[in-house]
Amino acid sequence: MKLPISSHVAIPEDEIEITAIRAQGAGGQNVNKLSSAIHLRFNIRASSLPDFYKERLLALRDSRITKDGEIVLKAQRYRTQEGNREDALARLQALIRSAAVVQKARKPTRPTAASKVRRLEGKTRRSRVKDLRRKDMAEE
Repeated sequence: MKLPISSHVAIPEDEIEITAIRAQGAGGQNVNKLSSAIHLRFNIRASSLPDFYKERLLALRDSRITKDGEIVLKAQRYRTQEGNREDALARLQALIRSAAVVQKARKPTRPTAASKVRRLEGKTRRSRVKDLRRKDMAEE
């Protein structure tokens, strides 16, 4: 079984380390008996991901990525282990896909001649109002 990232890229499940742990928080007696939360670890550097993905992921400023280049996710949203496992894998998939999105370069625009004129007229109008408030100008 592989986790699909794009039409050409997929991660083999043996590269993803999944451990069942006890969930935190309220839950009654069951929470003390069952390990329904999932702890997922994925080593970016040791993975079979293309270099493009690896570089983009390692460059991210994300608290879920350790200094050693390992993604650590904890899933405990659902009451079942399987639900949390699917959630953790979906979040890993979303994180890797988000790193692959290339931002479109911003092209700087210049103000139009009309907007420059409007700006200057507004400044002149404001200046006139402030001049009228001055005592020495009001006495004239």
